[in-house]
Amino acid sequence: MVVRVKPNPHHCSKAMDGSQQRFEANILLLGAENVGKSALTVRFLTRRFIGEYGDIESIYSHNDKIDGREISFNIWDSLYPQNCGTPESVSDKQLQWADGVILVYSICDRSSFKVVQQQVQLIRRSRKMSPTAPIVIVGNKRDLQHQRTVSSEEGRLFALCSDCGFFEISAAETYHGVLLVFHEVLDLIKESKAIKKGVAGLKGIVRSVSAVFGKKRAE
Repeated sequence: MVVRVKPNPHHCSKAMDGSQQRFEANILLLGAENVGKSALTVRFLTRRFIGEYGDIESIYSHNDKIDGREISFNIWDSLYPQNCGTPESVSDKQLQWADGVILVYSICDRSSFKVVQQQVQLIRRSRKMSPTAPIVIVGNKRDLQHQRTVSSEEGRLFALCSDCGFFEISAAETYHGVLLVFHEVLDLIKESKAIKKGVAGLKGIVRSVSAVFGKKRAE
């Protein structure tokens, strides 16, 4: 089942009530206009491709079962504001909400690739999102090779230098490539949350040990 709601970060909390077997992933989609963010999202959720969308920003909630575990995907399909200066293209609210980010550009639109480059820099400079939260860059519209203005090598090199994942796909042609993107982001989010949990546990141990030694000194 897919539920579409107006963006409200409090609607999808990061901690799920109920079974510990359920894992929740908040995924933020960013990028310029007309690069296929909504097409990518709907293709993943429904397997169908729809080419035209209005200017609507939504959070889609979708439950799935992967490797025997219940997964809750919350996908924030964002709008890129028109006439927007770079500082406002990614909000603190979005970054606080997100467990991971997918940045989409069109291989046929160099300006959309520049938007992704700017947004990666903004995210890296921000302290609103966990430093371990994954970023995956997606070059979409691979089916339009004859209109390509951004090479695969350029996209892959930028992702590598920015410590981001990278895919080049066609949401229009195939569901499988889109599925790989979201499953990769899910796996990276799981790793990120495990790292955060491990660090938090280590800090707790350090605090406990410090308290014990502090007490002994006081005695």
